[in-house]
Amino acid sequence: MKKCYAMLLSFCAFLAAPAVVAEEAPDEQAMTDSVRSLITQNSMNVYRRFEPEQTEAMVEFYDAVLGLKPLQPIDLGGGQTMILFGIGSGQIKLAAGLKEGRQYHLDGVNDGTGIRLFTLFFPDESALVERFVSHGLAAPEFIERGDGTRAALVKDPGGFSVEMIILPDGCAENFEKVEIGINVSDLGASRDFYNDFVGLDKLPPIKNELLGVVQYPYRHGETTINLWSVGRDLPADTGSAGIQYVVSDVEAVNANAEKRNITVETPLGGLPGFDLRFVWLNDPDGVTNYFAQIGASDSIKN
Repeated sequence: MKKCYAMLLSFCAFLAAPAVVAEEAPDEQAMTDSVRSLITQNSMNVYRRFEPEQTEAMVEFYDAVLGLKPLQPIDLGGGQTMILFGIGSGQIKLAAGLKEGRQYHLDGVNDGTGIRLFTLFFPDESALVERFVSHGLAAPEFIERGDGTRAALVKDPGGFSVEMIILPDGCAENFEKVEIGINVSDLGASRDFYNDFVGLDKLPPIKNELLGVVQYPYRHGETTINLWSVGRDLPADTGSAGIQYVVSDVEAVNANAEKRNITVETPLGGLPGFDLRFVWLNDPDGVTNYFAQIGASDSIKN
């Protein structure tokens, strides 16, 4: 049953900082009016789209170099495969093939809007550097962050940035989390989306010395979204990466989105032959926020 659950979510996904900070109390009104209570997974899933010819190198990078936990790939037919890596209760999904109608602009983390990087956490810097070198890649250059941790910025074979943070004394759960970095054009609008609509927990701002920006973190369980802004008139990247939420009532998510006039990327619908309903929404910069409900027919019957 769990395997089928993962397969359904993966199929739909294809179609389409300091180690510790003090947490602020959630905004109770925002929580009440948001879709947060409908999110059933203690994390968000993230996915990466890239050119098909980069598939082998992408798998090697996320598997052998970063050392992530590989899950069973999903054969989608027609030569298409969804490649999965597990981190805690969430997943990083690799989807070969760019989506028509989306914009792609990778370059540096501050050179465009949209999801600009994933942040991952590791216990052993020397072992990580050794894996890079043994696979023919340049050794990452780590810098001190001033809190006993070290960080480096690298690019995956598709040109997407990955921030690696070393937590030498971290407990196991610290390595089961993912942070998503989004460079936005309007901090107020984006903070309203992720706090008021999605209902993520607002954390205090932090200075990211590696990126040279102040980030505004919003967290749900094992996943944190870090927002920052360096200007309004940057090229947009709306296709290289996206966010997925597992929810209990996608109809309610859709109704809330309609009430707030949130942009719909893919309307409320399902897949023939699958007990699944979903809606793909866009944040103010066009980042995909994809909400999926498994077992939707049972809830409709009841």
